[in-house]
Amino acid sequence: MKRKMFGVIGAGRFGESLAIALSEMGHDVLIVDSNEKIIQELADKVTHAVQADSTNEQILKTLGMKNFDKVVVAIGDLEASILTCLILREQGVQHVIAKARTSLHGKLLEKIGVDRVVFPERDMGIRLAKNLLASSILDYINLSPDYSVTELLAQPFMVGVSLGDLALRAKYGVNVIAIRSGGKINISPMATDVIKENDLLVIIGDNKAMEKLIKE
Repeated sequence: MKRKMFGVIGAGRFGESLAIALSEMGHDVLIVDSNEKIIQELADKVTHAVQADSTNEQILKTLGMKNFDKVVVAIGDLEASILTCLILREQGVQHVIAKARTSLHGKLLEKIGVDRVVFPERDMGIRLAKNLLASSILDYINLSPDYSVTELLAQPFMVGVSLGDLALRAKYGVNVIAIRSGGKINISPMATDVIKENDLLVIIGDNKAMEKLIKE
């Protein structure tokens, strides 16, 4: 994996966990927050931790944000979030991702040209709801309003049957893109691969088709 440079602005729960995860994956991470105590706690967990006001244009310019592969604005405060994203755009940052707390926040971020808006709290709520309603679902990632990736525990009717014979694409319109089995992951499953008990199937497809598969 190519080592990349990430900037994370805002060290709340989302920003902190994101920065630490990226750092543990071997990437260079700069995290910025106005809270000195939080920055001191993160100093040994990421490449660089800087106490600064992200709404100050000169500070962001000095930090060289335009040199990063991606910058994530994880600030909950609407005004500070919008101002920070505007400054990053004006300074030529190529790829800006921003956290939004409300739909209005998200719309404003999109209008100023943020490349991607994420809703961590909302998305986690959706994932938990899916898990509670269907215990066979272990994880869920929403790709768009219509499509998602779901990690599904192999159902009884699947065990001992090959992917080709299951014909999930023909019957339900979904595709198995990976199979996790006994600690190993197969990212190029073949039609001849046989599903075993406790296998985890990573499936991509239309949400309605996915619901139909889970119900059956």
